[in-house]
Amino acid sequence: MLELYTSYPAFLLVLVRVTCFFATLPLFSYRTIPAPHKIGFAFFLSWIMFFTIDYPVISIDGFYFMLVIKEAMVGLAIGLIAFMVISAIQIAGGFIDFQMGFAIANVIDPQTGAQSPLIGQYLYTFALLLLLSVNGHHLLLDGVFYSYQFIPLDQMSLPLGDENVIEFVLKVFNTMFVIAFQMSIPVVGSLFLVDLALGIVAKTVPQLNVFVVGLPLKIVVSFIVLILVMSVMMMLVGQLFESMIYTMRGFMGLLGGR
Repeated sequence: MLELYTSYPAFLLVLVRVTCFFATLPLFSYRTIPAPHKIGFAFFLSWIMFFTIDYPVISIDGFYFMLVIKEAMVGLAIGLIAFMVISAIQIAGGFIDFQMGFAIANVIDPQTGAQSPLIGQYLYTFALLLLLSVNGHHLLLDGVFYSYQFIPLDQMSLPLGDENVIEFVLKVFNTMFVIAFQMSIPVVGSLFLVDLALGIVAKTVPQLNVFVVGLPLKIVVSFIVLILVMSVMMMLVGQLFESMIYTMRGFMGLLGGR
């Protein structure tokens, strides 16, 4: 009974990290999932993980509250870095929408409650289905489980101001935009050629109203190119998921001082 009593503080730390992890993690943090379900799932997952990790004996004192804040920051940071990587899909959709003329017609994303581009939301929905089909959500849960090997419960501080951590976050930003550009370049490049052709037509046939013809033509060309390159985009999305897992692991290693 005494051993069970002394393990409660460590279990609460595990619960704080897992709960904050679900607050920012893609797929698990969406508003369409009821909050009681999130809390219940986080509690039972924490209970399972608690008996499979090596936890120290922790007493509730002044340092314990610092550990609670640290665990909350770890969960939020790991989930946020994963969300940053997968946001490349919506950025790619934003690039495509801007060239198609759909940028003015954003929609409300029911998962996050924020405005999202049309094509970005379309690609993001397919990406989530692909994530579920390849059991990527299991890998995300593995991320929070193996985080205790990199960042133990009794680690008092996080090196958030370290040069390597800042450089790593900047590299993640850079990678996110590079992948978004790679996903959108087939459609954006095709629309650039369409704009070039319309400019030539406007000079050679002044009687033709290019503004009336151009918008429907660009929309038709965009959907044709999207259909043709959708398989290639999904291959890039698969690489994006792999990059997300490696990014989470590398970020946890830096936070743990490894």
